[in-house]
Amino acid sequence: MSSSENIRKIIHIDMDAFYASVEQRDFPGLRNRPIAVGGSSMRGVVAAASYEARKFGVHSAMSSVQAKKLCPQLIFVKGRMDVYKEVSSQVREIFNSYTELVEPLSLDEAYLDVSVNKKNINSAMKIALQIKNEIKVKTQLTASAGISFNKFLAKTASGMNKPDGFTVILPNEAERFLEKLPIEKFYGIGKVTARKMHEAGIANGFDLKNKSLAELVKRFGKIGKFYYNIVRAKDDRSVNSERIRKSISIERTFAENLRTKEELLVSVAELSEKLYLRMQKSQSYGQTLTLKIKYEDFSIHTRNSTAPLLFRSLEQIILYAQSLLVHVDLEHHQVRLLGIGISSLDGQEKQKIGNQLSFEF
Repeated sequence: MSSSENIRKIIHIDMDAFYASVEQRDFPGLRNRPIAVGGSSMRGVVAAASYEARKFGVHSAMSSVQAKKLCPQLIFVKGRMDVYKEVSSQVREIFNSYTELVEPLSLDEAYLDVSVNKKNINSAMKIALQIKNEIKVKTQLTASAGISFNKFLAKTASGMNKPDGFTVILPNEAERFLEKLPIEKFYGIGKVTARKMHEAGIANGFDLKNKSLAELVKRFGKIGKFYYNIVRAKDDRSVNSERIRKSISIERTFAENLRTKEELLVSVAELSEKLYLRMQKSQSYGQTLTLKIKYEDFSIHTRNSTAPLLFRSLEQIILYAQSLLVHVDLEHHQVRLLGIGISSLDGQEKQKIGNQLSFEF
């Protein structure tokens, strides 16, 4: 392997159906059964779903009523954030034993730069396999690993063969791999953007690569440059755990005041999804979630909760936001406005054009 300082070996570790898997681990009666964390059998909202439930189309931010229709045998379980935090800390300890360059994305996923590592292991693939094994032994849970030479490719790779996946994208294979990849599989391209891509005649990486930079910027704005670069396997973002304080939020004033907990749960889930999309668009993720409530008498109350790691998953945002609803006084008030926000952000991750790398994994 070359010793060039420009060469990077990036691993993305993503715990498999984390919240649901923890519940199935701790309660044997839930194993191999479709479960949803959060929500209820009435009018709640799904925060996370097991793989058994996902096969029926159940996913986070879905109403419990719809989830139950898709999967009549679905089992709802209450989220236990303290337990998830504890398990996440165990996994983080494993990461830190290999490298100081760890960038947590949420409780259940992180980037690791192992180009230079504490154990002087030359192979990123060997490190990833060891990490997966240590996680399995220490937590009895599985994780998927993606290994490549930049963050975008590592993140894409980790989602390719879930659960318990292990995918490597080598430098000389990257562009060919991306050309064949359906546009929906590109990390950072959600349903709305994917639909716009299809409208522009872009169904996969090959189609995207055939679009000029000018075309992409004209149609998608500044982020068009990012799309232009990533399909060419260019992403020079570093693995960085330093954070700066910012905030991003969203709120909604209701035409009719909310009177029930079920209405609050649904509204919070909808706001969480919109907040998450804004965070993704700006590539800004934070550690403190704040819930804002304005009652019918126009009095305003706020509550917040700080996570040990950045909020970078929709499931985590929903679970935390729902937990703050216990402070809402529906006995004496109706809710006129709801808002949620994320602060203590890591700031925008600037997209840069990197150089193609060549080295052994």
